[in-house]
Amino acid sequence: MDFSSLTPLAGGWSGRTFVAEVAGERAVVRVYPPGQGTPLAPEVDAAVLRLVRGLVPVPEVLEVRRADEAADAPGLLVTAWVTGVRGDLLLPDLDDAAAGRVGAQLGEVAADLAGMPQPRPGPFLDADLTIGSFGDDGLPEFVAAHEAGFSHWDEAERAGLAEVAAAAQDLLDTVGRCSLVHSDLNPKNVLVDPERLVVTGVVDWEFAHAGHPFTDLGNLLRFERPPGRAAYAGAVLRAWAARRRTDPDEALALARAADLWALVDLAARAPDNPVARRAHDRLRQIARTRDPGASS
Repeated sequence: MDFSSLTPLAGGWSGRTFVAEVAGERAVVRVYPPGQGTPLAPEVDAAVLRLVRGLVPVPEVLEVRRADEAADAPGLLVTAWVTGVRGDLLLPDLDDAAAGRVGAQLGEVAADLAGMPQPRPGPFLDADLTIGSFGDDGLPEFVAAHEAGFSHWDEAERAGLAEVAAAAQDLLDTVGRCSLVHSDLNPKNVLVDPERLVVTGVVDWEFAHAGHPFTDLGNLLRFERPPGRAAYAGAVLRAWAARRRTDPDEALALARAADLWALVDLAARAPDNPVARRAHDRLRQIARTRDPGASS
């Protein structure tokens, strides 16, 4: 493929996704630089897309190429172009009814992923989706491992975070199964037909893994305050709960507990992007109030 023909695709934080023409058709090319991550990453991402295609809307895989570090050649994943507008760009312009329609579809996507069982938690290692290990540590240990990122908090805030993490882990342990997790499921990674308000594609599966079934719901609701106060978020929660036949209040509590992993990871970093800054502010308010549902 001629890299001079690649045009950067707007959105995302990695700067590694491009638009190209393949066999006369528009396509999306994701580049995996050699030496960054595993050389098998393109094959893993392609395998996940093939696994879920037909169950949730995802682009078709056209070509996969493993990175060659010896030749300094990047890995590639080429997928078909999917029409639509990114959800984060579309949602602010929608009225409550329209936002609710989109939210309901995303709730169903998250619920369908939560219904795809996996034998144990862990990262995917290869094209066969062999599951590795994240280790045996729970959320309290994860918080402790990231304590340097909260050194500017006062003692009460750090104690509050430890207390919330322990309670959240106890709640998460009541769910005795694992599922497929997208792990970055939010409107930025969703394409929507702006006329029909239909979700046409879920993209950016690079963080997909086997994990807790409430993780993707927590991601969708991270900066939203359901139920009722936001049409989009309320629709997400109701659709998820209906699809999984779960009480919405119980689902919300588990979603917030599951999302603490991501909040801690984001908040402990240097606040170099808006998402990390919002995560930090949300987590600090959670720690101060000892309430996983607290708003920043």
